Amino acid sequence: MELSDLREALGPSQPEFRAKQVYEALYHQKVADLVQISTLPAALRGSLASVHEVGLPTLDKRFDSIDGTRRYLLRLADTRTVETVLMPEAGRDTVCISSQVGCPVDCKFCMTALMGLERSLTAGEIVGQVLFVARDNGLLEERSRFNIVMMGMGEPLLNLPNVLKATRILTDPKGCAISERRITLSTSGIIPKIEEMGQAAVRPKLAISLNASTEESRRQLMPITRKYHLKDLIDACRAYPLRAWEALTFEYVLLKDINDTDADARRVVGLLANLNCKVNLIALNPGPGIPFEKPEPGRVGSFQQIIRRAMPCFLRKPRGLDIFAACGQLKRNEG
Repeated sequence: MELSDLREALGPSQPEFRAKQVYEALYHQKVADLVQISTLPAALRGSLASVHEVGLPTLDKRFDSIDGTRRYLLRLADTRTVETVLMPEAGRDTVCISSQVGCPVDCKFCMTALMGLERSLTAGEIVGQVLFVARDNGLLEERSRFNIVMMGMGEPLLNLPNVLKATRILTDPKGCAISERRITLSTSGIIPKIEEMGQAAVRPKLAISLNASTEESRRQLMPITRKYHLKDLIDACRAYPLRAWEALTFEYVLLKDINDTDADARRVVGLLANLNCKVNLIALNPGPGIPFEKPEPGRVGSFQQIIRRAMPCFLRKPRGLDIFAACGQLKRNEG
């Protein structure tokens, strides 16, 4: 809930500053129960707790990787479950959160796509994942080293109102107080929503899941391209209103003998020419039901070298492969 939502929930009988007290307690102090809001009178705490719940997700299962990654299966109020991943590193912790239960986009290299879409998450359920993981790992005060990537289950731009509302709460100095620079949203390329997000006063950084160097190849890997064509997507990226400190990110999942040739790399350079951007390469994280293979390290290295001559290009190290927590693997696997 944003502050206006809390004012409405408290009703006209309560002064406005009460809503501010509840808001700061929920998101800044990160209380888990309304009775813990010490700034409220005891009677009000009790009456609120009897009618409302904080609404944090509950733990269904947690999976711990040998590399320190943690994959959470979190249960929502309607008993559906969604996945969230913590990736701790020296100097920073990254939380990968979901925007939908499942995903409707049907990218052929992604295990989440095999689920289809169950429903979109509310803004509270999106923020709730961050609060739950922060609480479970003692990160409640680690705002300066806390990164959020909206790259879990779902296509965030198909749930844009709730994603933007969650971002406002996460970045509000009186809320979770996490910098906009530390929140990134990844999209398959929903062009009208890219344009809409660019007009938002408070918004995450933008990452585009590219994954192919031609229209034909991208249509085969990402059927959404039949509606939102590659050329139009690149044009939308050129028109996107970047902030002074911001650059676009393009993500490219490398699939053996499909999109990983030197010619593909040169075409990617041509597509992204004169854009203020960087490229993140991801060698496929394989899984059951995915009909592709991971390319050899030498092929990945050659691809990266070609792009690196023209623009920053990084190879994303897979995290949590042993627990199905890596990019493209979120499908509520029990192992």
